[in-house]
Amino acid sequence: MTIELVGIVGAGAMGSGIAQAAAVAGLKVVVIDVTEAALAKGIATLTHSLDRLVSKGTLEAGARDAARARIDTSTDYQRLAGVDLVIEAATENAELKTRILRQIEATVPSDTIIASNTSSISITALATTLADPRRFIGMHFFNPVPLMPLVEIISGLQTSADTADRVRKLALQLEKSPITVKNAPGFVVNRILVPMINEAFFVLAEGIATAEEIDAGMRLGANHPIGPLALADLIGLDVCLSVMDVFLKDFGDSKYRACLLLREMVAAGRLGRKTGHGVFRYDKTV
Repeated sequence: MTIELVGIVGAGAMGSGIAQAAAVAGLKVVVIDVTEAALAKGIATLTHSLDRLVSKGTLEAGARDAARARIDTSTDYQRLAGVDLVIEAATENAELKTRILRQIEATVPSDTIIASNTSSISITALATTLADPRRFIGMHFFNPVPLMPLVEIISGLQTSADTADRVRKLALQLEKSPITVKNAPGFVVNRILVPMINEAFFVLAEGIATAEEIDAGMRLGANHPIGPLALADLIGLDVCLSVMDVFLKDFGDSKYRACLLLREMVAAGRLGRKTGHGVFRYDKTV
């Protein structure tokens, strides 16, 4: 069964990025969020991203306009009634995702694939909230979605082989490079990456080096294109903290305890680029 219409729940950075990738690939997209303001913000981000690709010469203006025309938005879940696949792209919170997945299943056809863009939460556990867990799968994109080629495809214990095969084909249609991953907290990339970011916060908290020096050390000494603290700001410090808390709970190993400095910065609302201030400052008015 060909996937032609994709639903996305969540118009934030990930949701809008997935919508852009799908629309550029020629798919029709409907984006759902709770308010018109959230949808407007997501579409503005998406439009700016498309315009940048045109200005860089990597996308034709006509292709940009066609992609934008393929995207529709709504606050009504009933708009998902005809989709072939829907991707939940909400905040990394298990209770929230569970509520959204139940709403999705109550709306979409019985043969619609339901995927989650979760970066750390168990796909097997999320699947148990659905009446038919065979059609549920993890489809973890990376930020910024239009530029990052990787998609982790995670099958839960209940996911059918047909679901996994169709989702892998969709990832290729989006011109992404999928890898197949077993269900485990953090999957592959975040299992390695987020604890490294957390350790960078420990190094910073202990005063071993400044934030600039820590990032320079990893760029120049480990050949990373971006330092771990700048990357945390890009990901969102709240997301990094949520992932570490999932690891600590699911593994029960104290090595996954979040650095107190990371927790304090999240409590202060210093979440990174999206708030204008994280480890580094991006907006002098914040």
